[in-house]
Amino acid sequence: IFLQTSDRKEASLVCRSWYIASQDLCFQKNVIFCFPASASSLELVRSLGRRSRCSLIIRQLDGFSLSRSLLLEVRRVGLDSLALPGSSVTEASLLALLPRLTSLRRLDLRGLDSLFMSGAFLSRKEHRQQVKSAISGLEELDLSDLRYLSDLTFNRLTGCTPRLRRLALAGCHIAFEFDPYSGCPVGTVKVSSALLSLRNLRKLLTEQSATLVALDLSRTSITPESLRTIAQVQGLALEDLFLQSCKELTDYSVEVLVKHQPGLQKLDISGCTELTSRAVVAVARGLSSLTDLSLSRDWKITETGLADLVSVPSLRSLDLSECLHVGGAEMVKGLSRCLAERAQLEKLNLRSCTYMRAVFSLTQVLGGSLRELDLTSCVNVTDLSVRAIATYLQGLVVLRLGWCKEVTDWGLLGMVETSTFICPHSPRQEDRGPRFTRTFGNMGFFKPPRLPFEERPKLVTPDDLKQFKLQAGASLLALRRLRELNLSACCKLTDSSITQVVRFADLQCLFLSSLPDITDASLLAVARHCRALTSLELSRCAHISDRGVAQAAPFLHRLQHLSLSACNHITDQSLLLLAQHCQRLKTLDVSKCNKISGTTVDHLQSQLPFLENLHCKISGGTDFSL
Repeated sequence: IFLQTSDRKEASLVCRSWYIASQDLCFQKNVIFCFPASASSLELVRSLGRRSRCSLIIRQLDGFSLSRSLLLEVRRVGLDSLALPGSSVTEASLLALLPRLTSLRRLDLRGLDSLFMSGAFLSRKEHRQQVKSAISGLEELDLSDLRYLSDLTFNRLTGCTPRLRRLALAGCHIAFEFDPYSGCPVGTVKVSSALLSLRNLRKLLTEQSATLVALDLSRTSITPESLRTIAQVQGLALEDLFLQSCKELTDYSVEVLVKHQPGLQKLDISGCTELTSRAVVAVARGLSSLTDLSLSRDWKITETGLADLVSVPSLRSLDLSECLHVGGAEMVKGLSRCLAERAQLEKLNLRSCTYMRAVFSLTQVLGGSLRELDLTSCVNVTDLSVRAIATYLQGLVVLRLGWCKEVTDWGLLGMVETSTFICPHSPRQEDRGPRFTRTFGNMGFFKPPRLPFEERPKLVTPDDLKQFKLQAGASLLALRRLRELNLSACCKLTDSSITQVVRFADLQCLFLSSLPDITDASLLAVARHCRALTSLELSRCAHISDRGVAQAAPFLHRLQHLSLSACNHITDQSLLLLAQHCQRLKTLDVSKCNKISGTTVDHLQSQLPFLENLHCKISGGTDFSL
């Protein structure tokens, strides 16, 4: 019970007794089996018949005999959830399956255009009665990305699910105000056989308002007036609403939404590019129960209103990625209030907030509740910021610092760079050359000044490392709970810090791509001290070689995803070692490794039973990718 999931999987392979113990029902909650339609899947589905309940995700189903046989076996399984992504299942196959799924609670039909193209799905009354008697208890229905969904087919299907709690229509072609087929406003034609209309959707919301609590209309052309119509449905009390990339929405529509749906707990209005800080103020003042909010890529949002937003006590997750005008000062102001009057954030995403300058102050007020922090491409993150993260945010499980080019070895080690003071008039200062005005680019005979992130820091010496071992200080080692760490493109990092601080027993995902100065020493240190790794990214690390792979591979038995793209010193020898020691690999990227041969690639495919994706395109040569 006290072991992590990955450790339990390893323990189950020791002997039969341990395997039987690992199958105890206390470990089997919310189990999801995901597999493609294949001959080997038949035996798996047959074995699932002994389970009381489980969930299935079956990919690549079609109308051929193998898929039909697989669906016949699925009928004997007690299912909680069924998803069929990337399939072209026929109407007859699904109609033969659905009446047998009496315990189904979630049905995912995303992108199954083949099912709705003819418009005849559930057209017969006896079929609708059979399906309704079986799935009348369905709570979640996902119909996203269906090009041929119409009022007729929508009504037939939702008529069989009278107690829906969650409905997803993301990416569907919904006519909110004008019907292009009939050439008239929506509502003139009662039921359309060509498209799904707002009038029909509103009818469903009205009928099932007593149970429906979640609605996903992301990537649709919903207008402010249409959103107002939905928000004002009598008796509808939404808890989750997703409006990602609905580009026609305005501040007014958000104000109306929060007025009529004050009980919203999760709101996704990311990619709604017309929204401004006025919408943020409306959300902060109108949604007192808000727990999750995404404002990603809402480029017009500024600091205004963020202090009030982070003062909502129930808020747990906030996504401000790519909000270019957010600097962090107002967030610090709001989070500086007493605990009872501020958010206890668990997830904070500030990716690509290029003007974020208050990282140090922010880490001090976020508190110990934070579990995920994303500072990718925040160019103002420095060594001081990293030391503050290690000091104040020791409960972090996920930390992303990719493309923070000011971070150096000193920051990861938690030490202060021992650089000497340079007098303003010393020869060394004068050697840096003249200072230029903004018009230096017009002078063809002058070189532009070096950018700050191009300056190389003072190297960490062996004496510095001895001092680090005596007193680690606020180093990255303080983040003992880390499961994911991203240091990609932090181009000033070297072996000096990676070998000393990337030592996390529970670390599962590590991203070290585009670090030009790390060598095989870093790879070996990571493999020895992070043996729970399932994903490792080392692309464009020019000094990684066969020697490093040979030393590290015996420690990476759990590895499932590995990228060595553009590592020019990787040869066929590394692939043979991976085939020997990393039997659980699912994805492998060795593209642009020009010393890899097609023969070895073929051998690798036959030796790795779980391999699903192999990328090995050679620059200017043959593409062996699967």
